[in-house]
Amino acid sequence: MPVSPRPSDELSDRLTRVADQRLADADRELADRFPGDAGGRQPVHTVYVPADRCGPDVVPRWGSAARRHLDEHRGLLADLVGKEADELLPLVADKLAREPVEDLRIDLEDGYGHRPDEDGDAVAAARALAAAQADGISAPFHGIRVKSLEVPTRARGIRSLVHFLAALLEAGGSPESLVTTLPKVTSVDQVRVLVDLLHELEEEWGLPRRTLRFEIQVETTQAVLGPDGTALVARMIHASGGRCTGLHYGTYDYSAACGIAAAYQSMEHPVAEHARLVMQAAAAGTGVRLSDGSTNVLPVGDDDQVRYGWRTQLRLVRRSLERGFYQGWDLHPAQLPSRYAATFGFYRDGLSAATARLERYLHGGGRAIVDEPATARALADFVVRGMEAGAAREDEVTTATRTSAEELVRLARPRRTGPRDLDAPEARH
Repeated sequence: MPVSPRPSDELSDRLTRVADQRLADADRELADRFPGDAGGRQPVHTVYVPADRCGPDVVPRWGSAARRHLDEHRGLLADLVGKEADELLPLVADKLAREPVEDLRIDLEDGYGHRPDEDGDAVAAARALAAAQADGISAPFHGIRVKSLEVPTRARGIRSLVHFLAALLEAGGSPESLVTTLPKVTSVDQVRVLVDLLHELEEEWGLPRRTLRFEIQVETTQAVLGPDGTALVARMIHASGGRCTGLHYGTYDYSAACGIAAAYQSMEHPVAEHARLVMQAAAAGTGVRLSDGSTNVLPVGDDDQVRYGWRTQLRLVRRSLERGFYQGWDLHPAQLPSRYAATFGFYRDGLSAATARLERYLHGGGRAIVDEPATARALADFVVRGMEAGAAREDEVTTATRTSAEELVRLARPRRTGPRDLDAPEARH
């Protein structure tokens, strides 16, 4: 006679123990490699300034220049923004007065070139950053871009990095919020070498482990498609030992490497779309954040040139945001008004619908839309990013969602539960 099966807690527990044992290594690897969001604010842009122009007042100087440009062409930007101008332009003006640059990158690479006294410029820039930190006028996020680890520039890049970091520490500056940008990465081994180099500097100077972090510029075809046919950028992330904080797309180097004529190099070109999609998939769940590239169409000159430059950047920033790239590069103070106008417009346009859907999801009630938990996390992330950027006030968000800002952050940026072996040798990653 067939036995009639009955549910058994003992049987379920035994099967669960077997599954736990068999999946322990996979669970550990998943939690280690894909821990979830890094947490904390992500800047909406990165400003690259040559090292020899990075005095202690570089951020206030950029803010003053951006405000002058906005004041001179305010009506023009209002026309481009349209009916939202009365709401957005005061937010832009306030941002430029309060925090004009969110992320500053001191550049010793392409924007700097080859100079006779790079040692001196690296040291002077480090001392300037330390002074700005002490005076409370530095950008909230900052770092240095050195030359690549390719053979022709390897020694120069390492030397400048060592000189800069040593001078920063000697001047009393903090390296904790500093990142190093590694450009033109062509192999996973270059990432491993940088990891070991940073670890050795920490040992040499008595810094806590993983104080020194870096971001990878994805601007070579080898990073996107390696010789074995794999996306090397994914392997680069996992070779970083938890030190990689971001992937930054390099518009012009990558387009040129793909053979695109100069007139058609753009963040809108199909080769850019492909590279960014690979970056997006590679970074998902790792805590590594994404940044789009820049446009070299500057809004300077006569009114027609300013209009064209601002219209171009308004479109490109909005396009990047809609595609999940919440950060980009700015190359000139005149780009800041359009950067913030596009960013604030993106969040203000979607704020009402997002907060209403979150309120329904969190507190019930009539549901014209039934959202999945993953969608709720995306809604919360949108709202939190809007608050952090300055597009939305905390009180209007918490009132609309009937939820505290802390709860929204927890919903927006979950971390994967499970073991995460932070003491394992970095070479394993």
